[in-house]
Amino acid sequence: MIARRKTKETERPGARSKMSPEQAARAEAAGLLARAKTDELKDALAALAAEESVTALKGPETGLVMLRGRIGGGGAAFNLGEATMSRASVRLSDGLVGHGQCLGTDRDKAQLIAILDALFQRPGLAGPIETQLLTPVRKRVAAEAETRAEETAATRVDFFTMVRGDN
Repeated sequence: MIARRKTKETERPGARSKMSPEQAARAEAAGLLARAKTDELKDALAALAAEESVTALKGPETGLVMLRGRIGGGGAAFNLGEATMSRASVRLSDGLVGHGQCLGTDRDKAQLIAILDALFQRPGLAGPIETQLLTPVRKRVAAEAETRAEETAATRVDFFTMVRGDN
């Protein structure tokens, strides 16, 4: 067995286990909000808090982020390439701050994610956001992943070797 030296890179996978339940729920919500479509976000915001007063703290802005990768999931980290990302930060009228980020150049989507992130922290709104937005997005993402897996499996080729004689 090879002993691995503990570094920030090797400690990263367990970072979520150190989160409080509220932080873990917010992190999961942020991931689902980033995967939601802009129309889904607009509809949920209109249903939950259409007249919310919002102050932009930062952005929305678009830039590049460096994607990091590892060979085999455990090798040394390397720079894979860059991706376009949009982000925004907002403050609601009651002082709650929300942050939103998503891949791509859709600044409106980043702004909507930030607003919904702030609303998710408001007592009493996490449940409605979960049922009206996050659960349908979770189901849609799972269905898309299943469809993609089925399409990939349909192109799978099994190779086999035929043996001639008893060498």
